[in-house]
Amino acid sequence: MCRERRGSFDAVMTIAAATDKVYGLENCMAFDGIVISALAEELREKLVGGRIVKISQPEKEELILTIKNYDQYRLFLSVGAGLPLVYLTEENKPAPLTAPNFCMLLRKYLNSARILEIEQPEFERTLRMKIEHLNELGDLCVKYLIVEIMGKHSNIIFCDEELKVVDSIRHVSGMVSSVREVLPGREYFIPNTGEKADPFTVDRDAFIETVLAKPMSVAKAIYQSLNGISPQAANELCYRAGVDADSPANTLSEAEKAAIAEHFERLKKMITDKQFTPMLYCKDEEPVEYAVMELRCYSDMEAVGFDSVSKLLQHFYAARNQSANIRQHSAELRKLVATFYERAIRKLDLQNQQLRDTEKREKYKVYGELLTTYGYTAEPGAKKLTVVNYYDGQEITIPLDETMTAIENAKHYFERYSKQKRTAENLEKLIPETESEVWYLDSVRTALELAVTERDLVQIREELAAGGYVKKLHKFSKDANKKGKNAGKGKQAVSKAAADILHYISSDGYDIYVGKNNIQNEELTFRLGEGGDWWFHAKGIPGSHVLVKAKGEEMPDRVYEEAGALAAYYSSARGAEKVEVDYTLKKNIRKPGGGRPGFVVYYTNYSLVADGREPKLQLA
Repeated sequence: MCRERRGSFDAVMTIAAATDKVYGLENCMAFDGIVISALAEELREKLVGGRIVKISQPEKEELILTIKNYDQYRLFLSVGAGLPLVYLTEENKPAPLTAPNFCMLLRKYLNSARILEIEQPEFERTLRMKIEHLNELGDLCVKYLIVEIMGKHSNIIFCDEELKVVDSIRHVSGMVSSVREVLPGREYFIPNTGEKADPFTVDRDAFIETVLAKPMSVAKAIYQSLNGISPQAANELCYRAGVDADSPANTLSEAEKAAIAEHFERLKKMITDKQFTPMLYCKDEEPVEYAVMELRCYSDMEAVGFDSVSKLLQHFYAARNQSANIRQHSAELRKLVATFYERAIRKLDLQNQQLRDTEKREKYKVYGELLTTYGYTAEPGAKKLTVVNYYDGQEITIPLDETMTAIENAKHYFERYSKQKRTAENLEKLIPETESEVWYLDSVRTALELAVTERDLVQIREELAAGGYVKKLHKFSKDANKKGKNAGKGKQAVSKAAADILHYISSDGYDIYVGKNNIQNEELTFRLGEGGDWWFHAKGIPGSHVLVKAKGEEMPDRVYEEAGALAAYYSSARGAEKVEVDYTLKKNIRKPGGGRPGFVVYYTNYSLVADGREPKLQLA
């Protein structure tokens, strides 16, 4: 956070874009039945026959199963509403010291259990693992672990051999869903998906006569009629057949219907023959889409192949999954800061209104002085007195309280003047303090949007605790410590701030550092920065401090442009095409006495206009 050199208070800007958009199944490439089919085949190859040797629940709606089957594998399962996922991974995540109840239940039944089958029932977005284990008497028993990847309705359900629910990671009562309860003792079934059919039970003729006869767009008719077929897959079928996906299905020619049906049959054969080709499609080096088959409709994009579905999914979703977890963990803090911010805004509005109300205080002083001079002319019980104002020579009418004498009225006006004068003097001190608090809380809101690790959140919490906004000992800090972060303590959080500062390398080889919160900004500016380094900040809005290590050299113009773009991107104006950025030598930056964390002033600077969209530089 910083104050521009004029020292004026400007209205704060709302966040133009979140740190990372969190995509669900509805917003992005579908984790559809085709992808699930390819994933199921990969899991069968590697996991069937293996034994579960470890079960952990690192997050509320995540599981990691460690399975030994010649080699050791980790199966990551996530059913968070924002980003449900399943894939094999080599990475592990620290788990809390006290396992949640669902995790403890799975450990009771599934530790050392053997995976017998992995299947995808009815081509749904569902994986069902049949697992064999020994009960307390040493008898072999069967259980099912079912993972449903269905957007906000995703779930992990543990069932007995009769497919009755033993427990689930998310309980769904009748009050939540009238379609299906997911509670212990209930019978498990897959909800009706709107009369959709299993594509492998629909032959060529039925496809033409039913699906392609509907009075809706071709693509919509396909994905709304068949299980596991996403809008993307439906559009691809149309593209391969040379048919406009938005054309009404019931108006297609026989030749067009035959072409789509032919490619539909080829798609089914590809799935049956397990001829999957995991592909990632990128535009300007940014991942845009993925699939387990060639997407000819994206032929203008760069295609990158992967040797497994899991590696493809992990590559595509890793950053977004981390972002989803960070947003989940920061939800409480964001709500708390938003409450304090709104309260400070209301307080500032009230103070400004009170200050405006005191602007007429000089009038009361004049009333008192004129009544002291001319009060003797007022008749007893009069409600007003008209006299000449000796300050401007104009007549003025003074309202009177008829129950008081003229001198008593004068005294009353002097008291009102004195009271409003004191109020104005106090408000002139309080308003800058409230403005500073508004600025500070808005900078914290921006920092929460920029947070990418749990340590970032811990630092923000410690900063808020130091300011008296939250208690120092809190569940969040404890959880961070449990996960091995050891960052719940304020001093440790500050000492690690330097390691959490983002480090970029400019196109010309200069080191550029970016703070993501006020603690990191302080570390960057006053510990890492030297007098000859260049300091950047988005003008007049909350954002990150950006520092370029100048090496005592005259830097190329491109370095200033790249650093300015980072300052724009890591600010509350993120996403805007044009953001004004101030920059100056670090030696010109000062921290005022008693200033809040991250608050600085500078009186000499240059300005440039930068692009606040995704930066082109890569992290070092």
